[in-house]
Amino acid sequence: MTVQHATVSAEATLLGRPVRHPDPERNAAYWARIDAIVDTAPPLTNMQRIRLRGIFQQVDRQEAA
Repeated sequence: MTVQHATVSAEATLLGRPVRHPDPERNAAYWARIDAIVDTAPPLTNMQRIRLRGIFQQVDRQEAA
């Protein structure tokens, strides 16, 4: 006998977040922990934002080449 898990598409989740666990309570707890970690992080400086933009733009250019 096999156990079937219901899966939810990313579009059906809050904010389009992927489902990390099939149990909705554990999935919600996972994302609550992530939100708490993000909330404690200091804001990015302008220099960090510039560096991150450069990294992501560089990847786009490499994929286009």
